[in-house]
Amino acid sequence: MSEFLRRFARQFAQLNRDNLHSLDALYSEDIHFTDPLHEVQGLGQLRDYFSELYANVSELRFDFHGFDQIGDCEGYLRWVMSYRHPRLAGGRLIRVTGCSHLLWRDKVYRHRDYFDAGALLYEHLPILGRVIAWLKRRLG
Repeated sequence: MSEFLRRFARQFAQLNRDNLHSLDALYSEDIHFTDPLHEVQGLGQLRDYFSELYANVSELRFDFHGFDQIGDCEGYLRWVMSYRHPRLAGGRLIRVTGCSHLLWRDKVYRHRDYFDAGALLYEHLPILGRVIAWLKRRLG
């Protein structure tokens, strides 16, 4: 198993709104970060994105459970993200499964997250959530 991926996951899981300066140890200056809702270029934009993310939630945690390395400098992390947002799901804990594809040299320069944006956000919005639940029942 990849020591790089394990170390990255351990350090990433320790991130919070008070230690975002730690992103410098994980990511290169030219980081290209993508998830289903955002795309950012550069360490400064990534820091701003994470700062906004942590400012809007009352709790955020990543539990990593899969570490798959491909070759020398590519791999996947599987995880469960747990978070609370005061205006979503009545403030209850929301859990979303996903995975991250990483490319690195000495630090990560490409990070792409894959997860269900509906499970993360849309299903927990008052009106849209009911519409999505109705559609899932109809399609299921």
